[in-house]
Amino acid sequence: MQEHNATDSDINAEAEVSAYLQQNPQFFERHQALLADMYLPSQHGSGTVSLAERQQLAQRDKIRVLEARLAELMRFGEENDSISDKVHRLSLGLLASDNFAVLLQLMQVSLLEDFKIPYVGIQLWSDSTSVHSSHPALRPCPAELREWTSSQKAPYCGPLPPVALPGMFPADATPLSCALISLRGERVFGLLALAAPDAERFYSGMGTLYLKRIGELVSAALISHLP
Repeated sequence: MQEHNATDSDINAEAEVSAYLQQNPQFFERHQALLADMYLPSQHGSGTVSLAERQQLAQRDKIRVLEARLAELMRFGEENDSISDKVHRLSLGLLASDNFAVLLQLMQVSLLEDFKIPYVGIQLWSDSTSVHSSHPALRPCPAELREWTSSQKAPYCGPLPPVALPGMFPADATPLSCALISLRGERVFGLLALAAPDAERFYSGMGTLYLKRIGELVSAALISHLP
């Protein structure tokens, strides 16, 4: 019991000292000799260091953390610039042709080669009245996939979804993660699927701004070709 009271007393005393020093920042100016005599345990090994040295070490640690954050922000900025350039090139490619089949080919080549996405697939809702109804992208689509796609308000990222994606990827593909983007105008009319054999390439919680923009570009390019 006495040990518990002593601990409480120590805590109270430390709080009082801390409060006093915060309220009286000029204390060490009046007692500069005290600074030279104060030694604290070293954070980086055995022994002790002076209070001034400890402050320098703490400041260096803060600087290292800030430098790491700055480097990370710069890396993200460079990555975003690179992605923006790729999206721009995709946009130019989609504007380069009015031919339905060529548009789909340009889109696929851009995503496969420029964005380095291993598997790219597209499923458009089939309609016997469409002049492009024989194109593989307009193959029959299960009702479950249509319903699931229409229910997605944002690009889906993560493992393969609970619905089947028949004919979306090559037969020998081994997708472990994917990004699924609804294609829409006034209504949903298809699905763009990007996938990779890397389970971490697309993951839940990742940023989807550029995926959404890609979906909007592809939707705008294709919608005029569909009934």
